[in-house]
Amino acid sequence: MPSMTVEVVSPEEVLYSGETTMVITRTIGGGEIAFQPGHCAFLGALQECHTRIFLADGSVEDIAVHGGFVEVSNNKVSILSDAAELGSLVDIGRARAAKEQAEQRLRHEHDAEAVSALSRAHARLNAAGVSF
Repeated sequence: MPSMTVEVVSPEEVLYSGETTMVITRTIGGGEIAFQPGHCAFLGALQECHTRIFLADGSVEDIAVHGGFVEVSNNKVSILSDAAELGSLVDIGRARAAKEQAEQRLRHEHDAEAVSALSRAHARLNAAGVSF
């Protein structure tokens, strides 16, 4: 099965580096986009999202990505994120509390910061496999 290299990097660390058969992430204004081996060159800005990295063994690495950029070139996907975390390491209680707090703020007024906080909480919960 054809594969490509993927690297997810935040300012603090390399969260994931390895071979993949497909990466699905979400760009600002463009919606979800999937990259497979041989994909043409691409550069896009990312929004808060649940990014999925599909491995050759059929498993999926789930990552909460909080903004940044995705670049595809020479059979490599590079995700440079402002902040990101592996779904397996998400503190679900903290993410649920952040979601509830953002929803509460949005009930009273439309606040861009609260919208962003809610998007981050959704990305974290999705990456952790929690339905809400």
